[in-house]
Amino acid sequence: MEDLVSINNLNIEARTRAGTLKVVNDLSFTIKKSETLCVVGESGCGKSVTALSLMSLLPEGILKVSSGDILFDNTNLAQLSEAELEGIRGNEISMIFQEPMTSLNPLFTVGEQVSEVIRRHKNLNKEKAWVSAVELLDAVKIPNPDKRAFDYPFQLSGGQRQRVMIAIALACQPKILIADEPTTALDVTIQAEILALINMLKQETGTAVMFITHDMAVVAQMADRVVVMHPGKKVEEGTVHEIFNNPQHEYTKSLLAAVPKLGEMASKKYPEPMRLVGEKKTKALKPIVGTNEPLLKVNNLVTRYPVKGGVLRRTVARVHAVEDVSFTIMKGKTLSLVGESGCGKSTVGRSLIRLVEPTSGDVNLDGQNILSLNPKDMREARSNIQMVFQDPFSSLNPQRPLFDQVAEPLRNYGTVKREVLQEKIGDLFDRVKLPRSFMQRYPHQLSGGQRQRIAIARALALNPKLIIADEAVSALDVSVQAQVLNLMMELQVDLGLSFLFISHDMAVVERVSHDVGVMYLGRLVEIGPRPSIFRNPQHPYTQDLLKAVPIADPDKRKSERDLNFKPLPSPIHDLSHDPAPSEYKEVAKDHYVLTTDCGY
Repeated sequence: MEDLVSINNLNIEARTRAGTLKVVNDLSFTIKKSETLCVVGESGCGKSVTALSLMSLLPEGILKVSSGDILFDNTNLAQLSEAELEGIRGNEISMIFQEPMTSLNPLFTVGEQVSEVIRRHKNLNKEKAWVSAVELLDAVKIPNPDKRAFDYPFQLSGGQRQRVMIAIALACQPKILIADEPTTALDVTIQAEILALINMLKQETGTAVMFITHDMAVVAQMADRVVVMHPGKKVEEGTVHEIFNNPQHEYTKSLLAAVPKLGEMASKKYPEPMRLVGEKKTKALKPIVGTNEPLLKVNNLVTRYPVKGGVLRRTVARVHAVEDVSFTIMKGKTLSLVGESGCGKSTVGRSLIRLVEPTSGDVNLDGQNILSLNPKDMREARSNIQMVFQDPFSSLNPQRPLFDQVAEPLRNYGTVKREVLQEKIGDLFDRVKLPRSFMQRYPHQLSGGQRQRIAIARALALNPKLIIADEAVSALDVSVQAQVLNLMMELQVDLGLSFLFISHDMAVVERVSHDVGVMYLGRLVEIGPRPSIFRNPQHPYTQDLLKAVPIADPDKRKSERDLNFKPLPSPIHDLSHDPAPSEYKEVAKDHYVLTTDCGY
């Protein structure tokens, strides 16, 4: 098959205060016509920079190609003028970025943004371009495309915005589509649909795909060939079957070892840490049994938000974010909540510590009703419940050293005397396996995984009984994710911690959980022991959720016909709406399935 893209001995340099830094080093690979090449590796390895160089979009004055050739359709892109590049960029080479909300213009409708590309490159008038734009929105399966074309980006869901980006990228039927982490922030259901969509469009149009990701399960689902990168260099290249079945480089082996695989815990009753390449076998790898003593009991939790409207801003409707949810978390155990964005799982976590005030229900922590406490007593209760958020960079103060940020809870509660504070913080750094020399660093001086360890250290400062981890590892590279997960499980054993683990990654959930609750549209539709939920899912939504999970095995790829998702209905209801209480049927020991209609 003929080469469409040929990158030869590419070197890219970054200009820093300390001098010139080489970020891509002597990189060579090809992409054939109608082929999907996946480029994988950790953050900072040069994947996205390589893609930007192919688009000739490297930030001027910061990054530059110092040597090497980038050939596209036998044309050297480095020798083209900016006017010639503009004729290729967006027309013959298109790119889908990770975060569509930052790529789409909030001031223009999605129809206008799709038609703009068509008018620019296809020389069509406004009316014909609009018709083509609607057809493209239909092709990427946007419901009611003739109406949704008039919507603005904020009016669409995350998955729908990513579909709009795909429509823009495919508007001119490019020869190659560059997809830079297009599914990282998406739920498993939306991710499965986007991957199936790209595969379908590739087959229909013959477009080649350069897919950049750190998710090896996605690689197994998408790739024909794989290039593995490690700080700026290509360390291995081969077909997808060669990479997965017979990896040669130690880094490739470590990447694959760090991937939680759905089904690998099927025969195990309790969670246990992952065995990572290069790590010695220790007692920490023993199963995490926990106890059968209740720590947190949640009964009939309801959280609703008012929707204001009219000149007087009166409440005209309500968002039913959490609807009659009940569960129990045992001491030393992990309950995971899973489901799509908007299902209410994060709101449950925030409601437990009253960052969001629940409408009704009971939350009992070790016999204390959290929802009945006054502000002073609630402040004391929060020392027993701590939260770790998805993005540690936004939850850490960029202007304060790490020592002060980890010490802040201790200073606020006055639990540690000043003379022993230094040693206490040092112990916390030791516990999360960070050098004490990092105490005077700032957040920007740490990697994503290191920042998340700081967030965990801060959560541990007050010796809490329960930690709520809200998508705490979803934005991390697969190897860093595995290390953080192992750390959390190690701390669970050492300190007897309980976790409410909120995630959309079913393979990770299977690895860390004792119990699993599945949420849909504010309801808990199924809950029970992790082995029972994964081996014998009863609710139709749970079954469809598990079907959508990509498996890190190229022989077990999902097809579009395997997916059967219904659009998530709106949780907004008028003031007269009175939902039925949640009723359950016990299908096995401690395994309950919702019998009340939940809209699925």
